[in-house]
This record gives sequence, structure tokens and C-alpha cells, in this order.
Amino acid sequence: MKISVKWLGDYVALPASVDELARKLTAAGLEIEGLDRPGEALRGVVVAQIKESVQHPNADKLSVTKVDLGGPSLLQVVCGAKNYKVGDKVPLATVGTKLPNGVEIKQAALRGVDSSGMLCSAKELGLTEDSSGLLILSPDAKPGMPIAEALGLDDVVLEVNVTPNRPDALSHLGVAREVGVVTGATFKPPEPKPAEKGGSTAEAIKVRIEDPARCPRYAARIVENVTIKPSPQWMQDRLKACGVRAINNVVDVTNYVNLEYGQPLHAFDLEKLAGREIVVRCAKQGEKINTLDGKERTLDADDLAICDRDRPQAIAGVMGGADSEVTEGTKTIVLESANFQPSSVRRTSKRHALHTEASHRFERGADIDAVAPAIDRAAQLIAELSGGTVASGRVDVYPSAKPARRVSLRYGRVETFLGTAVPEAECRRILGAIGFKAVEEGAGQTTFEVPRARVDVEREEDLLEEIARVYGYDNIPARLPRGVAELAPEPASAEAERRLRQALSGAGLNEVVNYSFVAPKSLEVLGGKDAPVALINPLSVEQSVMRTSLLPGLLENLSRSVRHQVERVAIYETGRAYFRDPEGGQGRRPATREVPRAGGLVWGLRSGRTWTQKDAQMDFYDAKGAVEAVLHALHVDGVRFTPAEAPAWHPRACAQVQLADGSALGYVGELHPRITKALGLPQGVFAFELDTEPLYAAARLVPEYHSLPRFPAVLRDLAVVVPVELRNDEVRRVILEVGGALVEDALIFDVYTGKPIPEGKKNLAYAIRYRSPERTLTDAEVGEAHQRIISEVNQRLGGALRS
Repeated sequence: MKISVKWLGDYVALPASVDELARKLTAAGLEIEGLDRPGEALRGVVVAQIKESVQHPNADKLSVTKVDLGGPSLLQVVCGAKNYKVGDKVPLATVGTKLPNGVEIKQAALRGVDSSGMLCSAKELGLTEDSSGLLILSPDAKPGMPIAEALGLDDVVLEVNVTPNRPDALSHLGVAREVGVVTGATFKPPEPKPAEKGGSTAEAIKVRIEDPARCPRYAARIVENVTIKPSPQWMQDRLKACGVRAINNVVDVTNYVNLEYGQPLHAFDLEKLAGREIVVRCAKQGEKINTLDGKERTLDADDLAICDRDRPQAIAGVMGGADSEVTEGTKTIVLESANFQPSSVRRTSKRHALHTEASHRFERGADIDAVAPAIDRAAQLIAELSGGTVASGRVDVYPSAKPARRVSLRYGRVETFLGTAVPEAECRRILGAIGFKAVEEGAGQTTFEVPRARVDVEREEDLLEEIARVYGYDNIPARLPRGVAELAPEPASAEAERRLRQALSGAGLNEVVNYSFVAPKSLEVLGGKDAPVALINPLSVEQSVMRTSLLPGLLENLSRSVRHQVERVAIYETGRAYFRDPEGGQGRRPATREVPRAGGLVWGLRSGRTWTQKDAQMDFYDAKGAVEAVLHALHVDGVRFTPAEAPAWHPRACAQVQLADGSALGYVGELHPRITKALGLPQGVFAFELDTEPLYAAARLVPEYHSLPRFPAVLRDLAVVVPVELRNDEVRRVILEVGGALVEDALIFDVYTGKPIPEGKKNLAYAIRYRSPERTLTDAEVGEAHQRIISEVNQRLGGALRS
């Protein structure tokens, strides 16, 4: 954004040094990327009035002139140009001047005649590439005046880097307000009051908004009896300084007010608007418009258009149409000043590859309150510069005016947030200077009404940032942040998860990380009863629901590995499964119920293909062994693997993992052939999935000290014949329960079926270790306890002591 310093001076008193101004604005958040001084290269060139001109005595193509520099005497200069006459005012490069083309002017004698300087053309001054004689200046220029001042080049142009969140600074008034804030000078915006004459605007033009969401406000004014001609030099100079080409007085005024207020305007020729009405509507698919850049464009149904009764006349917020443009024959103009939805303008601008001064502002959020003053200012200037008259009143369609945003500031938070104390009065001064109006006072806080131009201010933190940037970051002391005396201890679950990962890695499984988004069919094939949570805006169908199990991701990893001819897959993952929560999303309650889990999968050759050992496929016990490695690492005792049936698991090899209190952790087993067939996977896939929250709660992460036993143990063997379907852990549990405090452990060391064991029976042999922590046991005590165990095993489990 180019900002003219001379122009800024119309609204606020400026510091003596432009460099100081640039430094202060940069410190306040408006970074000045560069300073352009166009008149700097013309130092030493002044206005000279030609008083005499005679033929050079020794050269036919040269003249000897005497020029007036505003001093007591005339200066003699030899000149080769012929396009001037006596009385004209032209540029004179005085002796010692170095021109932009590198030529240094010296006192010289040309063909025997002394010449004190050089009369210059526009090309020699670096103003144009054309060289058609001397540059003839305005008759109003005063002799001796620096040429930069005479040409309006005695200005400094600030190149301001305006961030996208600060559209209020995309104007001279916006930057002038910032200057007033950082310097303390009074901000004096213009107060447009066009002299209204003639008929009523409301009777001459009708305005209708069909899409108020995308065009919340549209204002129109009419200026009659205009004369289209070039703008005055001062306006052309200001537009040129900001990089805008002058066209004519009407168009130049709309550009001028845009640069002044940051409110884009457009002028229509009233006679070219069919029905003398303006309709703001969405374009019809395929409608055509000839834009001002000379191109015919095909509109999309999503484009917002400014239309007359019959057809589009402008692309809203982007560019006007050629059919209703202002030309030399225009007598009555309709001025447009409107506000458009930023996202709508951005889409249209991208679609048509049109980035204009208007779209640049509307895309970021123009000030809806600037609509009226900007159009009044433009009407006033056009009337003054064109000799026209402003029709009375203005049409201002504003269907649903919303109250300004309000944000409260608690003064007690200022020091906490900024790290330094800022007096309450200074906070009020800063915010008031920026344009925030105090509307409500409370205990230790003030509620401010936010200017509509400040679209970036929404919460208390934004007010605190405003105070910080204006108060000055340099005024905030540099110090280390306050910290706590000691760090909070790491949660036990973090250590438990670390040990789980180490255990599974030690068991030969590699960790994988999958997306939490899966395809619905991946969950359906598992046969789960829980309906997954669907995403509102998924990336694809394959990632359209939240997973209720870790198995789909692991199976996809297996499928990819099999396609690449991998012979062995052993992987695991820790993550979350997501379930619907009927009360989710209410208050601060999460929308879903998240269950932390750990899952794993094994398939293929146990040791890989080697020539030293036979191929052996992984089986149920590889998956079960991985789970047992986790239980051992977490010191979780009393876990049982109970045969179970579940939709995703093969009935012949499925066990539910249960804690000692009977609560379920999950399943381990072989995946059902139905699943592997549906997914195109090989048979013999073994997996496990555990809920880690109860698992971590049962973990014993801190070692417990047990002293060495003081008294000897007594070892007794027990061989019992039981039904073949009876599990070892059921027998062992009875042994430990009946033996009570005297039985230290019971280990199975043999399982036998066959003769002479009856059919349907099996022999289980246990080594039972008896010990008391208080005394040495007698044979009688051990014998009594042993006999009691035999009796209970026989009675409860249908067993018999093997003879």
C-alpha cells in the first residue's frame, strides 16, 4: 500500500522527520518497507522563466537565453531546443546539479558563449522516455521554486506492508489515525457535506438487493450536469504518487476516495442503465459482461452482479462493466458505494483471475460504516471538479443493520498479559485514540464498542494487543518468564504406555501409526454393534467415519504388506477408538467418547524363511505371548484368558482377557475367516485389542521389596485327573484358594492324556510350594493342607487323585 506523506498531512500533524514517522508506524505494527522520495533526484533543478532569447552568434541550432530565477539578476543559458517562447517557465538545472541520467552540470562556454546551467526536457529529468523539447511548466509556477515542488514531486511515499487482518489501514485516513495514535496528534478526518440541488436521488434511481447476505448495504447518489475533463494537477499528482493512473475527473475522484477512505466506489452513466434501476443479485449461469479491462467474461451462478433491469453492469466488488462506463459524453452519473461479503468477492476474484484495488479491500473486510461518508465525499468532489450538481438525498439500502461488536477489558489482566503495568488512564487513551468507544463501566473493567473497520478485534486479548503495540514493545521489560519451583510429575499412564511399547517391541512387533478416519465398510466387516461417528466434511469415502477399533488400520497395513510379498507381519498400534455419546457436544462435554486402546497383529512365518530351520507359521500363542509380555512388563497379576466368542474372532481360537476382578480388557485370537475373505487377506491372522485405561490402572509401576524367606519351604506334588475341557487356571485357582496363607505357589509341570487315563479325562501335575512367613511348617500341617486341597479339587471340579 502506497501512502503519500503530503496527503497524510491533510488529516493529522506529522513529525518533522519522515524517518521518525516510519519508525513509529513500524513499531506500532504497520511495517514501512520503503521510503520513496521522487523529488530527491531533482535536487538543484528549479523553475526558470525565459525573459530573452536570441540566436547564438556562432551556431545556427543554438539560442542564448536569459532566465529569471526570482533573484535580482538574470542568468545566461545556452539552449538547443526550439519549442519555447519568451515568457515560458521551464526547468533549469543549476551548476553543480547531477541529473537522473548521470550528467553533472558545470559552468561552460558553448561555442564561445558562457552558459550557467542547462534548460531541461522531461526525459532529461527522468520523467518520461519522450524527448520533444523543453518541459513547459504551468504558468502558476514561481521562478526559483524547486522543480520537485512545481511538479508535485516534493513528497515522500511510504510503502506500507498492511497485513491481511488490518484492512482499516488500506487507506490514508486509516494510516492517519494510526499516526495520531502513535504521535498524540489530533486526527482530523474530512466532513463531507455536498451541496444538494435539483431533484431527488430516490426518484431518479431505484435500488434493490436480492441477496442481503452477500451485499448487506448499497448506497447510491446522483450527480447531474457533469463535464468530463482531466482532473486538476494536485489530484493527478496524488494518484500518481500512489501508483494510480489519472483518467478523468469522475473516475479519478472514485479512485481518490478509495485511497482516502478505503471504500471502493464506482460510477455509472445513468442514461446507460436500463429502467434506471440497480439490482444486486446473483448472476445467471452463462450471463455475459464486458468489463472495463476490455474483456468479455462469462459469469457463474455464484458470482454476485450489479445489474440494471436487463443485464449485469458490474461484477460486485471486483470490476465495473464497459457498457455503462463514464465517457466524455456522460452528463449524469450514478455513484455506487456498497459493502460486500469478503468470501463472495474472494471466490469471484479467483474465478475470473481479477485482482483489483476494490477486490483487495473487500476480500479483507471493508468498513460498512464508511459507505455513506465515502459516497458523500465523492459526490462533493465530483461536483466541484466537474461543475455538476448533486441531487438531494441518497439511496441507502441497509436491510439488517447489526449492532457494533462489544468487547470488555479487565484492567487487572493488562500486567499479567503484557508483563508490565500500564496505567488504566493510558489504556483508555490508547483505545479511545484508535476509535474504541467506552460504552459501559464495571468494577475494574470497561466494555468498548469496536469500530466496524476493525474486523480483527473480537476478544479481550485483541484489546490487550492493541494496548501493547501502541504503548510500545520497547517499553515492555525483557525478563524471563515466571516458572514453578518444580515440574509436575509425569502421569503414571505415560510410563505405563512407554513400558507397553517396549514390551511389544521386545516381543518382535513393529509400531505403526494409522489415521483415526476409516471407511464404513472396514468397520461393518468386523461385525461391531456400535454405529461409528460420521465426519461432516470427510477427505474421502475411505476416511469418512471415526474408527471404533484399531483393527481396520492394522488389517490395511497387513493387506499392503501382503501385496508387496512380505512373508512376515508383526505390528502393533496405540491409539483411540471413538464412540457416539448421546450427550456429547453439550456444554464442555466432548462430542464423542474416546477409548484409549492398544492393538496388535501377527501373520506369516515366525522366524522368516531360513535354510537352518523349518518354516513355522505364527499362531494363537504368538499373539497371546505378546499380550503376556505387556502384562509382565506392567506387573499386572491374576489375569485370565477365558475362551469366548465375539463377532470378529474365530470360535476355535478366541480368548477374552480378564483382570483379576473379572473386568474385561479385550480379546486375543484368530480373526474370523469371514473377515479375511471379505478383505482379500490370507488365513491365519492372529490379533489382539486391549482397553489400556483399566490396564494402566492395574499396573504396578513401582517395584515392591520382598525380603528373602526366613523359613524353609515344603514341596509336594499333586497329580489330579480332571475332565479334559477343564482349564489349568481353574484348578490352580482352587489350589491357591484352599491352601490359603500356607501355599506360596502352585506351578503346573505336566499335562497327560492317554492310557491309562480314561477317555475324556486328562492328568494335570502340579508342584505346590508350602511356606509360612512366621515359622517352620510341620509335616502334619502340610499334610492336612494338602489333603484339604485334594478333597476340594475332587469335589468342586470333578477330579480324582491319580493313583
